[in-house]
Amino acid sequence: MAARTEHSMASVGTRQLVAACRTEIPVLTKKLIAAIFTDIPEWTDYSPVSRDDLYDACCRYLTRVLDLVAGAVTGPDRDDVAAAIGRNRAAQGVPLEVMLRTFRLGGQIVWEALLDKAGELAPGEFRKIGAATWSAIDGMSSALVTSYRGTELEQVRRDERRRHGTIEDLLAGSARDTTFAARAARELNLPTHGGYLVVAVRGDRPHVEIGTEAALAALGIRSVWHDRVETIVGLVSLEQRDGTAVLERVRDRIRGRAAASPVVQGLAQIGTGHALAMLALETLPSAAPGLVLLEERYPEALLLRSPDLTDLMVTRTLGPVLELPTKEHEILLRTLAIWLAENCSAANAAPRLHCHRNTVINRLQRISALLGRRLDGQRAHLELSLALAALEMGVNRPG
Repeated sequence: MAARTEHSMASVGTRQLVAACRTEIPVLTKKLIAAIFTDIPEWTDYSPVSRDDLYDACCRYLTRVLDLVAGAVTGPDRDDVAAAIGRNRAAQGVPLEVMLRTFRLGGQIVWEALLDKAGELAPGEFRKIGAATWSAIDGMSSALVTSYRGTELEQVRRDERRRHGTIEDLLAGSARDTTFAARAARELNLPTHGGYLVVAVRGDRPHVEIGTEAALAALGIRSVWHDRVETIVGLVSLEQRDGTAVLERVRDRIRGRAAASPVVQGLAQIGTGHALAMLALETLPSAAPGLVLLEERYPEALLLRSPDLTDLMVTRTLGPVLELPTKEHEILLRTLAIWLAENCSAANAAPRLHCHRNTVINRLQRISALLGRRLDGQRAHLELSLALAALEMGVNRPG
């Protein structure tokens, strides 16, 4: 606030000194441009900026510094000239450090011009001009940084929205259109053709280790990881690599439960790959972290694809058992599941169930009586196994 008060109370001598310097703005502008490209030139990158644009911005900057010193305008930390320069240079990709250096050089040139014309100016007045000059430069530099950073953030958000939209369109199958596929490949740095694996991950966040995309890139594996509402989806390009070996690299970075599609060909098949990966993911119990392949879950996937038929099959196969009280039917179903997993051996199932072999046999006999059918035979084993798998996935739950 004190700086603004000093600006507004600039003396007649200060205003006259500034007016004299303003007549030399074209000369000062050329001097600033020359300084930009000679003072540590390897740090200067104005390649995206035309000479006319650079000249105009330097001219406006020098003029505004003088206006602030004379008190003609106030509030350098909210200066619209500096803010406009910051927005333009951020959009053009000029490094912020280059801009701050330019402002510093411009301030030095203004100060030297004021010194050259100061004449017999009183020491007290001289100090006020110096304070006002560097206050103006500091304030405009602050306005520049704020505007530049704000524009950068807007660009990042805009890029993220565009990337998000592109990936969502890929997952929806839009890459069957060759024009879209080519654009998506450019934007995401992915090949249009070749083998892809689609990985779907769900679980406690973060589902996938931070930096997975960069870590895989360091191994030469191009990928894109996309955060959705409940899942993270990874598009992993094989590029002549073995899918199993690539998945092992991905597996190391998975924290939740995950499923991978079979290899699909090109961006045009990403939509299909995504649907298959999500289908495989839905077959996994919620407490089953790790990565599985769809080919490891074909029976469960088939059950999910036909929920109405699955419901009928479960009811027909295990209905009488499911009608028992919860605790009772859970014991019987667990016994049946472990017995099937142990190749229908009561002796092998008993230790896992922490009971005697005869107890296992008695439970199986009760199940058989409830169902009105024998439990042995290939077809019975198949139907019982599928019904139990459906229950585990929650395709059918007892009411």
